[in-house]
Amino acid sequence: MLICACQEKKKEGSENMAGLMAGFGHYTHAVVRGIPASLAKEALRTSQAEVDLTRARTEHEAYVGVLRKRLELEVVELPADESLPDCVFVEDAAVVCGETALITRPGAESRRGETEVIKKALKDLDLNIVEMTDENATLDGGDVLFTGREFFVGLSKRTNQRGAEILADAFKIMQQMSDHRYDKLTVPDDIAANCIYMNLPNKGHVLLHCTVEEFPESVKVFEKLKDHMLIPVCNSEKVKVDGALTCCSLLISKKANI
Repeated sequence: MLICACQEKKKEGSENMAGLMAGFGHYTHAVVRGIPASLAKEALRTSQAEVDLTRARTEHEAYVGVLRKRLELEVVELPADESLPDCVFVEDAAVVCGETALITRPGAESRRGETEVIKKALKDLDLNIVEMTDENATLDGGDVLFTGREFFVGLSKRTNQRGAEILADAFKIMQQMSDHRYDKLTVPDDIAANCIYMNLPNKGHVLLHCTVEEFPESVKVFEKLKDHMLIPVCNSEKVKVDGALTCCSLLISKKANI
């Protein structure tokens, strides 16, 4: 996978970027979707491992419960669609930054029907909707990482250069990548690197990560983060169809209405 950073040098976005950085991780809402029975047999995958549908739904229910009850987010729970086996992976259907949501054009044609319900849900949350209409562009939201300062886009079989360019155009608030330095935390299991970070009022830094049963050595690394609330969440079944923790929710920061 190639990685490109979406950058924008114009000063016009500097104030917007400062606001986003200050509020990074301050999520208020989460959009999730149910698991259809069709996921077990028809979801796209690179593995041939058999999916335990009952366990997948139990794990997903626990995941949603953490967002709603433990982290006290407003959760918008959308129904599953049996005609869309991968629909639980809502992250791929949109990229949200601040008050703007880019509705993507997934690389797999079978998944493009997932975006309509997501678009309506985000519109109902009063986000500014931008649609990707270029038929030469593909973009899966799961290939996009926002660090609070800039976007990184993985160019893959699902996301192409044109898709990355449209993302950069939709969020014209980027600054020079060379201005930023990152601290790195390296885990021994690649899939374990997929975590959900939040910075919530009255809770501080929060990290949802894999369980010790799934990846014990990686969990030892996370436990070094003494200043974080660490919440292990099991994802053993959805990972069989290439779904990770971030794939199953769209996290949104909404300003309080005054």
